[in-house]
Amino acid sequence: MAERMDGKLVSASVKQRVADETAKLKEKGITPGLAVIIVGDDPASRVYVNNKKKACAAVGFYSEEYTLPENTTMEQLLSVIEVLNSREDIDGILCQLPLPEHLDEQAVIDAIAVDKDVDAFSPANVGKIMIGNYDFLPCTPAGVMEMLKYYSIPVAGKHCVVIGRSNIVGKPAAMLMLHENATVTICHSKTQNLKDICKTADILVAAVGKAGFVTADMVKDGAVVIDVGINRIDGKLYGDVAFDEVEKKASFITPVPGGVGPMTIGMLMQNTLKAAKLHHNIEE
Repeated sequence: MAERMDGKLVSASVKQRVADETAKLKEKGITPGLAVIIVGDDPASRVYVNNKKKACAAVGFYSEEYTLPENTTMEQLLSVIEVLNSREDIDGILCQLPLPEHLDEQAVIDAIAVDKDVDAFSPANVGKIMIGNYDFLPCTPAGVMEMLKYYSIPVAGKHCVVIGRSNIVGKPAAMLMLHENATVTICHSKTQNLKDICKTADILVAAVGKAGFVTADMVKDGAVVIDVGINRIDGKLYGDVAFDEVEKKASFITPVPGGVGPMTIGMLMQNTLKAAKLHHNIEE
């Protein structure tokens, strides 16, 4: 029976570390600042934004929220970003995704200053991750790596299979595993013999967006299974992994909810702290 990896516990440890460092910055007159932009009234986005505001308060950050109506134009949204880019008291900017369909998400991501892109979505920051010389990491993949570290799960020399190739999770998760000297296979909708490939994984990362997609017959005995999926069905949250059956074969597994999810905000706090240090030329 697998050991459950507790994302709330690990996230709390990250936030405590950030809070301790923030207290030291405040002694120097520096308070990290995060601005969050939300367009429209998507309920899930509202929950995420509220959680980010609570986390900022908990670690001692200054935060601002910009709530814009559903019919906000690109020009209006970009003007808000332009102002925030120029403000010295704002170290990090994030625009909650998804945006309403009439807005160009990539143009919005591109508009955020690279040194304030605490989601690490901009092409410049993605490129830095590719070569291993980065300031910020995308929060969810960074959270996965932090959990592996917390539970002392070795990555070097292991075979990691990532199911899913999104720019937000799949691709950067694969790169971070590679930087830690794993051998990495990325699977996707066109992959042949998916089950056979998954069964060779020492570390299996599921980021597909389909509830219960990974079943026990896809998992090697003793594998570490990381479930990044969040699927809402009839008001309940389900992961991409058929948890009850896979738990019996894995050595470690992340539950949904309470696994990778809480890590995302913890790593956002870490990125914002890093941004504040960079802006004030404070060495790590």
